[in-house]
Amino acid sequence: MRVSNATVRRRIFVVLIIGIVLYSALITRLGYVQLVEGPGLAQMADDLLNREIDFKPNRGRILDRSGNELVSNMSVPTIVAVPAQIKNPTETAKQLSVILEQKEEDVLKAITKKAMSNNQIPGGKKISVEKAKKIQELNLPGIYLAGDTKRFYPNGTMAAHILGFTGIDNQGLTGLEKIYDPFLNGTKGHISYPSDAKGRVMPGGSEDYVAPVNGMDMYLTLDSTIQSFIERELDQAVVAYQPDDVLAIAMDPKTGEILGMGSRPTFQPDQYQNYPVEVYNRNLPIWKTYEPGSTFKIVTLAAALNEGVIKLDEGFYDPGFINVAGKRLRCWKRQGHGQESMLEVVENSCNPGFVTMGQRLQKERLFEYIKKFGFGKKTGIDLIGEENGLLFNLNRVGPVELGTTSFGQGVSVTPIQQMAAVAAAINGGKLMKPFVAKEWRDGITHDVIGRTVPTEVRQVISKDTSDKVRYALESVVARGTGNKAYIEGYRVGGKTGTAQKVKNGRYMDGEYIVSFIGFAPADDPQILVYFAVDNPKALAFGGLIAAPSVKSIIESSLQHMNVPKRKDGISKEINKALGERSPIEVPNMVGQTMQDVVTTYETLPLVVSGKGKYVIAQSPAAGVKIEEGGKIRIHLGDKLNN
Repeated sequence: MRVSNATVRRRIFVVLIIGIVLYSALITRLGYVQLVEGPGLAQMADDLLNREIDFKPNRGRILDRSGNELVSNMSVPTIVAVPAQIKNPTETAKQLSVILEQKEEDVLKAITKKAMSNNQIPGGKKISVEKAKKIQELNLPGIYLAGDTKRFYPNGTMAAHILGFTGIDNQGLTGLEKIYDPFLNGTKGHISYPSDAKGRVMPGGSEDYVAPVNGMDMYLTLDSTIQSFIERELDQAVVAYQPDDVLAIAMDPKTGEILGMGSRPTFQPDQYQNYPVEVYNRNLPIWKTYEPGSTFKIVTLAAALNEGVIKLDEGFYDPGFINVAGKRLRCWKRQGHGQESMLEVVENSCNPGFVTMGQRLQKERLFEYIKKFGFGKKTGIDLIGEENGLLFNLNRVGPVELGTTSFGQGVSVTPIQQMAAVAAAINGGKLMKPFVAKEWRDGITHDVIGRTVPTEVRQVISKDTSDKVRYALESVVARGTGNKAYIEGYRVGGKTGTAQKVKNGRYMDGEYIVSFIGFAPADDPQILVYFAVDNPKALAFGGLIAAPSVKSIIESSLQHMNVPKRKDGISKEINKALGERSPIEVPNMVGQTMQDVVTTYETLPLVVSGKGKYVIAQSPAAGVKIEEGGKIRIHLGDKLNN
């Protein structure tokens, strides 16, 4: 069939149009790829050709205030794989899995090219030198040993809860390691170069090197020597009393700098996996909340003196109790102290006297001071896990609650809150924010990059009131219930505390937290120390368990700080420490509840055995006199013997 010329021309025209369209599309596509996608494709090509090797920075060290290392770094080997160079993945995985104690399939998956992530093999980071030698002897193609670092704790468990620990990639997980991770971590560097599929450097390629930036060194307020004194006393308390836990804090009361802090149970930071989570996650000095007992009387005293509702030389009569809204609140001395001054009320830790202080203040003013001293609110210390504590709602505070609050019952506080509050009471009246991180320095030049400045939160009481509080608390140690903290040649002030534990809103029979807070020198405090023992099994009270520990820490610390001994101050020999105690006439405690015993005989040298609500036996018998240093043993039971 013959086709006409017109048809041929039409077909040629259509083909021409199609060709033009296709050619235009091709040109457009080429232009798009070249101009729009070109940079991205070029980068992808570079990524395929380039190999990058990371250089990790050294994590900053953590040092005490004098530059002694608390945390540093140590070199360890890590296995690195180059999948393209591994000739027999199955055999390689089999041999590695035996040494690394990992599943063979996991290792095989890790060393294959598609599954490879950062060239890391399960169990291959920060391995032991012994494992590294075994792997090196295998001489496996594509498997290399690279340098790595891990944290090193030269002092073992010292200050473990403060320092915290890091993870497998040196990232901070707890404590200061986590809080200041951005400062300590540094910035990684790298070297990159063009390579072929087998990782070999391509001819003519150039290397690009970016140096790592090491983390900053962090200097703490801690004094490692004072910290060692604290650790020593904590360990001794655990051995002597088998408590549920024990804690201690030392602080510069003028600045808020933490000189030492610790608790038991504790843990080894580089082996934290071997401990229960609650052990390393709970920093007891800032986390634990409980009724403080008589150490809280310092707040009541300071408020009463500052408001002028009492004078230390005014008289007070103590019959052994005070009636408040139909309820009898007892003194530890059942027969009472009789006529005494308000200073002697403080020396004797006389509950009726402190209830009277609270009544004169009235609840609004007392609770205003309690809040001014920082209770019911976090101190803001730069550590993880701080709790608020708990105060009575003012609307629910009646006469009895006002009375019990005045001597430290019915409020829940943390140890660090007590430290900050007592520091304010003795340092001239300034509430200071506690802190641990002192300054940051360049790890190479040691130039100071940043520094923490002491922060005054508020003025709570006047300097004149603070002077009176210090004098009264020095008198407590020289003449009163804190006599076990007396140090010849040093002026020491302090206060005992014994509080029955509360659980689910109920007081627990036979379980107490005993404590002591002390400072020195009394006229110019350089150190403030708090020590608390939770549920000591050989039960005695704050002045007999915690006070000697505080004495030991303060005495050792003052000598370390080169504080000279003096002959001024209140003399223990001239002002006898509770003369009725040497010898002590044993009272009759049989038939009393343990709660009555702990509130009535706070300063007696009691040792408790058995479990139950009532005292069913005691030795020596009532009326017998024991010399100072002797013990009174009582046995608990649920029913009285007939």
